[in-house]
This record gives sequence, structure tokens and C-alpha cells, in this order.
Amino acid sequence: MDIDSYRFRAPKPNYLPHKQDVDRDSIVEEYNTPLGLASEMDNAKFYAKCQRYAQEAGITRPRGYNVSFHCNPDMEQHHFGQTHPMKPWRLTLSKSLIYSYGMSFAMDNYISRAATYEELASFHSTDYLDFLGTVLPEPIPRDLENQNPDLKFNLGGSDCPLFEGLYDYCSLSAGGALDAARKITSKQSDIAVAWGGGLHHAKKAEASGFCYINDIVIAVLELLRYYPRVLYIDIDVHHGDGVEEAFFSTDRVMTVSFHKYDPNNFFPGTGALEDNGPKSEHNPGAHHAVNVPLNDGITDEQYGWLFDKVIGQIVDKFRPGAIALQCGADSLAGDRLGRFNLQVQGHGACVEYCRKMNLPLILFGGGGYTPRNVARAWTYETSIAIGCQDKLDPLLPPHAPWRDHFRHETLFPTLEQILGEPRQNRNTQKRLTEIVQHVTEQLRFVEAAPGVQFQTIPPDLAGIRDDVEARLKEENEEKRDELRRAHEAAIGTPMEL
Repeated sequence: MDIDSYRFRAPKPNYLPHKQDVDRDSIVEEYNTPLGLASEMDNAKFYAKCQRYAQEAGITRPRGYNVSFHCNPDMEQHHFGQTHPMKPWRLTLSKSLIYSYGMSFAMDNYISRAATYEELASFHSTDYLDFLGTVLPEPIPRDLENQNPDLKFNLGGSDCPLFEGLYDYCSLSAGGALDAARKITSKQSDIAVAWGGGLHHAKKAEASGFCYINDIVIAVLELLRYYPRVLYIDIDVHHGDGVEEAFFSTDRVMTVSFHKYDPNNFFPGTGALEDNGPKSEHNPGAHHAVNVPLNDGITDEQYGWLFDKVIGQIVDKFRPGAIALQCGADSLAGDRLGRFNLQVQGHGACVEYCRKMNLPLILFGGGGYTPRNVARAWTYETSIAIGCQDKLDPLLPPHAPWRDHFRHETLFPTLEQILGEPRQNRNTQKRLTEIVQHVTEQLRFVEAAPGVQFQTIPPDLAGIRDDVEARLKEENEEKRDELRRAHEAAIGTPMEL
């Protein structure tokens, strides 16, 4: 483990030529509380405490498989606006808690580079990317004074504001997801964690739902170069419409979304039970979109039962070569936008179910608008990825940074602590059974082995990747000795089969 990965990094230049210099030292705040920067000595002390915690708790590398963790601190410093629900600082809070539990010593840790323009263009239109990279920031959303503003590519409103460093933020998010996909396809990782990704609403040429670049689609396109079929699962409280639309007409990707469905009152209003892909049976994508619409108040027990029944059938029939799991934390109880009664344990049970399938797996982030909830969930789910969830102390480590932001000292707060009183559960068992029956009937029309030989293989971006990574190789050479010494310290050492 490299101690440098704990340190703050100044922003790197944009890949586009029109980069403007921006002083962002004070741009990241949470509830008007400046975060500040740790000193070199504080960083060293924190590193030592994390190392000691890993030793005492027995946090080691999992047996028989490898997990990688992908992030870039530069992404965490961006700010959508003081009143906007999306807080990139949640990534800082999540990463610090994961490190505090000593889990970094059980994974390969990567500071992912930003995605290049060409890599983003593997899915997004060049007109959209050019505008995204050149448009100037606007501190006040256009729809505050005009309810029907003219928004090009849906950019500039309260939903998708134009903030400082927008293109940097987007390319860093996509870069982490793409790095995770490449570690999977190169067999360097069996599970890759990219909490900075998961922005599932973005379309080919349109921003939507706080999402500007669809990093999931870009990562799945990379997976499709190596795997005949990829299963995409979405447990965000919102429908994964952008990913479903991107793979609407292919039988190589099956999309499954569990979400709150209220078309008149809840964004994005899509994802009905009957929305199963193209209506024409001649379209390869027919029946390859599975939607699981839910009502307010669903519980851990109901969600787990439904996930087991739906995903179990799909894996048996579709036979994916890899799984992409979007772990949006806005489906947790107490989220600023969500309305479910899910707790950290119930949310994490979905990750555990997918891990036990022993298929290559990418864990993406996604929604989540109460940062302390997000940090708890993604910390617990990282522990599931490395198989050490039973070794975690339910009490948050005393050395965890910003510990007072969690309100309660436990990793697993009760519904009473989170909500006071749980939300009314509007999901009947009869309705959940009907959903399972519908999915069962839908899968009857899915071929067990789709005709992948007739599908277009995504473009090979290896040349672009090699050029960029060659420039970075020299910078990383000097860090190898530190990494070797960390491995030799017998912390997080791979276990024998």
C-alpha cells in the first residue's frame, strides 16, 4: 500500500486544450464546514493506525481471488452547488472510512487517470463532449428565474448545473470505471470497486439526473470486448434508464433495475414492469431489459427475497460472463431523495449475492445524497468484496476522519436511529410475487445463448490506452519499492488455496 494514496492531490490538467486555471482549494465544503488538509505527519500517523487496525482485525487479502480499488482524489474536490443534493465529498467520507478499517491492505489500490476524449467518445457524441468541455460555468441555474429555459443538452439547469471543473469531474468518473473494467478484462482483478462511477442516467448526447457521462456504459463496452454477455444490475432508488437505453437493441447485455416507480411524481418516471425492451421480436434486445418497480417503504427482507428470486433466474438463463453492479445508496433509509426502509445490511446483501456467483464483478457507486449513509454502505460493501465483513467492528474506528459527521458511532444504525419511525411499507407480498412471475414469464423468451457472433464488437481503444499509460509508467516506477515493502510487511498477504 502506498502512503501517497492517502494524500490530497492538486487538480491535473484537462485533456481538452481549453482548460482554465481554477483555484479550488476551498471549493469542497459539506454543510458549510471546510474540510482542510492534513499535514505530512498526520498522514503518516493515520496510515500507521490503519495498518495496525488491519493487523489486529485480521484484515487480509481474500483467498483465491483478487480485489482492486479505483479512485482519484481529484474527483472529490468538485462542488455542484451549496444546495444541490449531489455531494462529491461523500467519496472522501467513504474512502476515509474504508481506509480506517484497514481494508486498503487487502486490495490492489489504484489512482485512476482521467478518461481521454476518445475514450468518452466510445459512447457519447462528439458534439456533446465538445460542448461539455467548452461551456463556461454558471453559478446560478437558468431555471431559477425562468421555469422553461432553453437548455442545450439539458445542461445548465438545477438538475445538471454547470459547475467549475465539470469536464474534469466527468472524465475522472469515467476513468475510474474504465480502469476497473480493464483490470477485470486483463485478469488482474476478479472484483473491481469504482465508487466514483455509477452515473446511470446520462444519455449519448444529454445530461440527466445529476449525470453527465455514463461511465457504466463505457465500462460495459470494454467488458464486451472480452465477454460474450454482461449482466447489468442496478439497485439505485432511481430507474437505470441511461444504461437500459444504451443497450436497448442488443442481446449481449441484460439490464436489471430495482427502483421506486411512480411515473407522475418520481424521477425519471420510466421502468414499468412491462417495459422489457424493444417490442419487435426481430430486435435482438427484445426481453433483455428487466424492470422491478417498487413502492415506498420496502424492507431488507422483502428486497433480499426479490433480489434472490429475480437475479437467480436471470443468471441461470442468460449465463453472463461478467456482472456490473450499480450500488446507488439512495435506496437506503434516510436518504435525502429515497423513500425505502433498506438498511446497510440489506443493501449489502445484494453485493454478497453477486460475489458468491464467482463471476468477474465491477461494483459502481451511483446515487446517495446523505453522505454518512453512502459512506457506511460502500464501506460495508467493500468489506463484502474482500470477504472480511465478519471482521468489522460495528463501532466506527476511533481514528476515522470526520467521525462526528456520522451522528451515530455504529456502522449499522437502526431504522429508529435513522428515521425515528420507519416509512409506511406500500409493497405487498402479493405484488412482489406478481413481479417474480412476470420476470419468469419474460425469461421464457430469452435465448440461453444469444447469437453474439452477429453483434458488433466495440472499438478497440487499446492504442489510445497504451499511449496514455506509457506516459504514466515512468512516474510510477519509483513507487514500486514502497509497494513491495508494504507487501513484505505481511499485511494483507494473499492466502493460499
